Amino acid sequence: MNFVADTYEYVIGVDTHAKTHTYAVVAASTGVLIDTETFPTTAAGMARAITWIGRRAAGERLAAVEGTSSYGATLTRALTAAGIPVCEVKPPGRQSRDGRGKTDQIDAAAAARTALGTDATALILPRADGLRSALRVLLVARRGMDTQRTADRNALTALLRTIDLGLDVRTALTNTQIDTIAAWRDRTGDDVTVAVARSEARRLATAIRHRTVALDTNQVALSTHVDELAPGIRDLSGVGPFTAAIILTAYSHRGRVRSEAAFAAMAGVSPIPASSGNTSRHRLNRHGDRQLNRAIHIIARSRMMTDATTKAYIERRTNEGKTRREIHRCLKRFIARSIYRSFTTLIT
Repeated sequence: MNFVADTYEYVIGVDTHAKTHTYAVVAASTGVLIDTETFPTTAAGMARAITWIGRRAAGERLAAVEGTSSYGATLTRALTAAGIPVCEVKPPGRQSRDGRGKTDQIDAAAAARTALGTDATALILPRADGLRSALRVLLVARRGMDTQRTADRNALTALLRTIDLGLDVRTALTNTQIDTIAAWRDRTGDDVTVAVARSEARRLATAIRHRTVALDTNQVALSTHVDELAPGIRDLSGVGPFTAAIILTAYSHRGRVRSEAAFAAMAGVSPIPASSGNTSRHRLNRHGDRQLNRAIHIIARSRMMTDATTKAYIERRTNEGKTRREIHRCLKRFIARSIYRSFTTLIT
């Protein structure tokens, strides 16, 4: 086993926050704290911090940073650009403090010492940047827009079913009805209740249309970046821009996931034994990355409805006595395996 202490001369622990980052330089050979300092999270502050690290640790260095995908994301990019390798460390738990209390300096030193006792080959590396970060931003934006559009559509439906504005809303609103409502104008002769209701319905319909356009633009951007990052991935059955983007951000880069079994576990589709007595069975996994699990679920549903090979598989397993839920679990596990094997050739 090749420990960090045997590979690097210094480890720089970083406790990250919104306004400031606190740095602690620790000698790898002895674990002695050399110095600590706090710098603002501005570009100038991080540049000063890197200069400070260079003066305190002139040798092979490793930065152990908390929150490389959140508060420490910008710092991670700055350290990497400066030639300082970065690994992710988890904040110390309450039980591990042993009555020493808590300060930013203590947490920064603890981050460095946590990395010291780790196998250098088992360090948690930050997720790859670039197009994957763009995909993450687009996915977060899409989730927010989709949630708000659904809320607006529900509110509009409730309003139209509460106050009669001349539309048949016994079933779900169609896009044509929403376009009609968005084009409404104020009418003279309406009482105050109807006038206010029409105005609010028009506002909600207009918001729904705007978010629909924004979601279409988001879909095009997802398609473009997915094709740049992994050409050919959308040729896989049932894989679209949205599901491909989720899988790519979770998979990140070649080497992050050690095997297809590990990928299945990360996706929450690895089978969990649930046998008892004469019953031998497995159940769905409720753990793992739920967004990745959702993507594989969508792919499975798509294949079950459109793919001839999948339909034949479902029929064969049904004849064997498998339930619909068991077949779905097996199919999601198979999809995870096939996606992982495809990614190992599509992604660099």
